[in-house]
Amino acid sequence: MADQYAHSGDDKRPTGMPALRWEEPPEGPVLVLLDQTRLPAEEVELVCTDAPALVEAIRSLAVRGAPLLGIAGAYGVALAAVRGYDVDDAAAALEGARPTAVNLAVGVRRAHSAYRAVLDGGGDPRQAAGAALAAARTLHREDAEASATMARHGLALLDELLPGGGHRILTHCNTGSLVSGGEGTAFAVALAAHRAGRLRRLWVDETRPLLQGARLTAYEAARSGMAYTLLTDNAAGSLFAAGEVDAVLIGADRIAADGSVANKVGSYPLAVLARYHHVPFIVVAPVTTVDPRTPDGASIEVEQRPGHEVTEITAPQVPVAGAEAGGGIPVAPLGTTAYNPAFDVTPPELVTAVVTEEGVVSPVTTEALAALCARSRQVTIS
Repeated sequence: MADQYAHSGDDKRPTGMPALRWEEPPEGPVLVLLDQTRLPAEEVELVCTDAPALVEAIRSLAVRGAPLLGIAGAYGVALAAVRGYDVDDAAAALEGARPTAVNLAVGVRRAHSAYRAVLDGGGDPRQAAGAALAAARTLHREDAEASATMARHGLALLDELLPGGGHRILTHCNTGSLVSGGEGTAFAVALAAHRAGRLRRLWVDETRPLLQGARLTAYEAARSGMAYTLLTDNAAGSLFAAGEVDAVLIGADRIAADGSVANKVGSYPLAVLARYHHVPFIVVAPVTTVDPRTPDGASIEVEQRPGHEVTEITAPQVPVAGAEAGGGIPVAPLGTTAYNPAFDVTPPELVTAVVTEEGVVSPVTTEALAALCARSRQVTIS
């Protein structure tokens, strides 16, 4: 079950406000999510009391972003365990909610393994639920720590590649505190540059089809006081041609063993543009995003989103003539078929570097990523 309650837009919470949190009110534990589908118009929180509600929140993109999905998945397993639901069923449903983002599966499996280990060791369900919750909280804390470390590594790399500061960074989709237990991945690097006085401009792709750059990255940049400009995705080429982009920073939803990067659709064209214009193309992601079990980019399952996200403009909160609340305004002829992949895949030869909490990989090769995973205690896929 899920309930909603709204917060006023006048509430000036800090930029690092939690995108999700675990609470234990008298009526029982809940997972509270900031509903990202309602931003930036209003800040509304979605309260999940069971795994099906969380699965729906994940599929609707109320909660999204690779690192945060891992955290949410772990808490979802704990929620099922603490409330006495079937944990195995909950884990299976959560893991399949979004197939491309490997972090979701990592988080689910981590909490589920902790739960099963206690039961298999002779513990009771209450003890097993406590272990699942402890695993989720540990993952949450580790992600916040990883975010801060990635920001430091990423800023150091920018300063090495682009000495002198005044960085003009192009980013795609949303990779800030809304997708993380900390301040994010790629956005956290840009934020670190801003705080150090070395960010001249953040170029924000609007990011089709759900405008996560316009709605979410611009929202976070504004709250952080960053100098930013929003652009349509297909305007990026003119920026490169004019020499207005010094580096591209993106996140990732899955990095294959060979270094192929699955990220929000539109990332691959940016990589091609960056290579042609001799601009660094940098991926920032925690080690949990690297999936040694996926050998290459062709093996990555790319999620296909509903066509209506392209053929309609959705206005859930603003009454518009001819559109019902929660419906959409048609922008294509009735019956139009839309190709709407959520992600595309960038080959490793177009990636300048992958920045993780364990360090920077450049050039991006199978061997370098394998070594990175081998020394990381966070890669727990089994």
